[in-house]
Amino acid sequence: MSRSRRLSEIIPEALSGERIDRVVALIADLSRKEAVDLITGGGVLVDGRRPDKPSVRVEADSAVTIDVPERQAAPSTDASVAVPVVYVDDSVIVVDKPAGLVVHPGSGVTQGTLVNGLLARFPEIGTVGDHDRPGIVHRLDRGTSGLLMVARNDDAYRSLVEQLAARTVSRRYLTLVQGVVESDSGLIDAPLGRSSRNVTKRAVVADGRPARTRYEVLRRLPRSDCTLLECRLETGRTHQIRAHLAAIGHPVVGDERYGGPRAVGGDTVHRPFLHAAHLGFVHPDTGREQRFDSALPAELTALLDRLTGREPHDPS
Repeated sequence: MSRSRRLSEIIPEALSGERIDRVVALIADLSRKEAVDLITGGGVLVDGRRPDKPSVRVEADSAVTIDVPERQAAPSTDASVAVPVVYVDDSVIVVDKPAGLVVHPGSGVTQGTLVNGLLARFPEIGTVGDHDRPGIVHRLDRGTSGLLMVARNDDAYRSLVEQLAARTVSRRYLTLVQGVVESDSGLIDAPLGRSSRNVTKRAVVADGRPARTRYEVLRRLPRSDCTLLECRLETGRTHQIRAHLAAIGHPVVGDERYGGPRAVGGDTVHRPFLHAAHLGFVHPDTGREQRFDSALPAELTALLDRLTGREPHDPS
């Protein structure tokens, strides 16, 4: 159970009319997101009552009570973690994350993450965004490789988070899935939530969060019983591509958690065949479109070359 400390304050005249989330952030020295999470989680009272929403305005002389969760220690620096930077300027860092590297501390992982390596090279991100994952605006699963954007200051963080929420960030993934996908393209529009059978997995559930994944067939490999797809994220839920493809009967090759095969065409696959190959966003400072592409890692390219070499030519 997490510990918390209770703060009680009377709203001064200077803050009369301000939103409760801003007031909580100021009083408790929290980020706006942390304040919103605390309010929606029931950790804030105004005159003894829970605010209906973070946008509620407060009045002078109102009594605000805040149960502030004790923060964990900030992530440490670790210069031994290799950070493959493909682009950097004063506001944005783009990283080509290798498979096997965890993005930020959590769930028992405290060291050796991408964040630990980033902090050693770019210490200023330590105060940007969430306390336990500084600078991080979106994530890739541990076994997924590819492009990831990181904010170096608060303005860039807000801009990139807003772009993600508005679904204007372009993210395309290459993946090899089990089975021959019949439709040349399609849209998987199915809400995702925690699996009732395994809380570490996501599944299609009626009351889940909206999730949309578009896919296009790049090549069918019938002899190996698999298909190479390009997937485009319209939302960014945890394990979205993996859970969606498993839900339609085509799990990602190498993704045992979601039912994907570890062996295909006589080869053993030691990681999910999933790679974030393209990233596009509007630069927070210049307003210009930024586009980055990442080639498939060597081990996935070698596997695909072996599989396609065994297949007759397929124009699809």
